[in-house]
Amino acid sequence: MKFRNPNNGRIEVVKNAFLWCLLLCPIYLLYKRVWLHAIICLILLDPTDGLVWLIYPFFAHNIVVKRYRKRGWKEISEYS
Repeated sequence: MKFRNPNNGRIEVVKNAFLWCLLLCPIYLLYKRVWLHAIICLILLDPTDGLVWLIYPFFAHNIVVKRYRKRGWKEISEYS
């Protein structure tokens, strides 16, 4: 999926979110600027003994896509 910022035309790609979140969970969320979930992930790492690192990847794609939509980014097709 690709999203375009209507204010400046910047394009962001949401691809392989599961894999990147599985490898670098809080770092990936910080990179995608999903601050709240990155902080939640970091806070829950110790009490859950790292289990949150295995759970977040299943929701990463939806979390990132929802963030872009909420901030007004427009989804663009692959053929544009």
